[in-house]
Amino acid sequence: MFDSIRKHQRVLQFILLLLIFPAFVFFGVSGYDGFLSNDDSVAKVDGVKITRQEFDQSMSRQLDQMRQVLGNQVDARLLDSPAARKEVLDGLIAQRVLQTESTARHLGVSDARLRTTILEIPGLKKPDGSFDRERYQTLLKAQGLNEAMFESQMRRDLSLQILPEAATQSAFVPKTVVTRIIALQEETREVRSLLLGAAAFKDKVQVTDEQLRKFYDDNTRDFETRESAKVEYLVLSADELAQAVSVTEDELRAYYAQNKARYVTPEQRQASHILIKLENGATEAQRKAATARAAALLAQVRGGADFAALAKAQSQDPGSAQQGGDLGLFARDSMVKPFADAAFAMKVGAISEIVESEFGLHVIKLTAIQPGGERPFEAVKATLESEIRRQQAGKRFAEAAEAFTNLVYEQSDSLKPAAERFKLKIQTLDTLERLPSGTAVPKPLTHPKLLTALFAPESVKSRRNTEAVELGGNTLVSARIVEHRPAQKKPFDSVRADVLAKLTESQARQLAREAGEERLKALQAGGAAPAGLSDVVTVARNGPPQIASDALEPVYRLPADKLPGWVGVTLSDGGYGLYQVLKATPPADELIAKQRAQYESQLLQVISQQDFTTYLESLKSRAKITRFDTKVIEKTDPAR
Repeated sequence: MFDSIRKHQRVLQFILLLLIFPAFVFFGVSGYDGFLSNDDSVAKVDGVKITRQEFDQSMSRQLDQMRQVLGNQVDARLLDSPAARKEVLDGLIAQRVLQTESTARHLGVSDARLRTTILEIPGLKKPDGSFDRERYQTLLKAQGLNEAMFESQMRRDLSLQILPEAATQSAFVPKTVVTRIIALQEETREVRSLLLGAAAFKDKVQVTDEQLRKFYDDNTRDFETRESAKVEYLVLSADELAQAVSVTEDELRAYYAQNKARYVTPEQRQASHILIKLENGATEAQRKAATARAAALLAQVRGGADFAALAKAQSQDPGSAQQGGDLGLFARDSMVKPFADAAFAMKVGAISEIVESEFGLHVIKLTAIQPGGERPFEAVKATLESEIRRQQAGKRFAEAAEAFTNLVYEQSDSLKPAAERFKLKIQTLDTLERLPSGTAVPKPLTHPKLLTALFAPESVKSRRNTEAVELGGNTLVSARIVEHRPAQKKPFDSVRADVLAKLTESQARQLAREAGEERLKALQAGGAAPAGLSDVVTVARNGPPQIASDALEPVYRLPADKLPGWVGVTLSDGGYGLYQVLKATPPADELIAKQRAQYESQLLQVISQQDFTTYLESLKSRAKITRFDTKVIEKTDPAR
């Protein structure tokens, strides 16, 4: 990736968040400052709230997204920082501003665009390219959505993209700028290096108890236990209710009789054909020509010609011609009526007369008959029982859901009444964090809405049941805190070894940096090259890594007309790197010409994103935005 894009990574990340994951960002984010506001808002845009619940749900969803990409062992604290929380709030405000503007401009999304977008979702097409509706509904159910809800949400999200797309369509890059950018990006440099690792300085570190105490006090978050709770929870699901459904033999046989048609396999036939196309509205001359051609082919077949070879050479059906005209097994209702009527009236080996259908003229050869059959009761008994259980459980769930919801609310000091009423088992988890990490947490307890309700100040204080939260797939869950453990600093003595290790590492890095900077000054003043320099390597911005990534930009920052020269870099691993840049080589004209189209496209993308950022800032400047950052950046903890 070239320099311009690298310099604007934050812009790219923001646009990616805004345009690719609009629903994900829009449905989560909330957090307001109790010192600045009496309601649960974390911000207001033109008087419309962004609530604390939205904020907490968004934080949880972002963590889920990170786990999908990086795995389940992602540390939740990566998102639980002031900077990360502020970025989430910034994203929600941007979404709300765009929503307001889209509504004011009456922007909408056509049904055609909505269909196209849904069809582009990975995994929703069958091998033959058709839409997999069953898979689509399964994915929605997993998210607790139905088709109407999802499509409404997607339509809204797409409408929010109209403004960004319009704002970026006027981007333009002069050719001279593209040429200059390519020349800078494709330039190579010859470099030698000397690395001063922090580990080499640890023996020189001397730490006092006073320094340890101060480091411990200044870095509280590194030495605290995260907020957690022991919880009880109750799950009401159609699957659980299905286990309690009893089905008698008589019920199974009656259901089998009522649905017998589903277990009857119709007769199937296998045939090959030769197709001569005849379009609707064909002229009389075209019809005569097609009929004559079909009649000639029929005569050849009946005269002993190889049907498969003739079909391969003459048939105008691209789907079957290469298979010698073979159509495989098919039921009567899977073919157009004229073709089906002819095929199902023939004997194996017979050749039909010319058959006309909406596709043209067919010469058909019947190659096999597979008789229909009926699957006996015993063969489908288990399937019938499972289906009846699901149906009855679904009905029971629909009837029980409202009662369950009311019961956990009305008798909110315990889950026991609901457990006894619906014969459910109260489950417990000894440690549940506000932002759970790892794989040990049961799925119901990772739901953002449930976590938000469970760790709400009132729930923590009163230990009452949460509302019944719908997880999707005919599943409700309610939970309550049994024991709350606020985030708190670990005693100094229990973490003294950790404090010492962290402080030693910090000071060793500082010593490495100071030693490196001292050597750099001497080298830049004309001092002799130090011992231990590496061999010369050729460095390229777009090539394989030859030096630490932290050093790449500083190495290229040295003016090409003032080489050789020295540069020093504090490295991300804590060490310090000294780099001697010996020579710069510009790219050949042939490479510039080859790369022009790619660079022009990338530059247009960056400029377009900058244009949109400017447009968004102009919208924000016209909107009335009230932020309560303290509520977001400084976590509120009811037990603190």
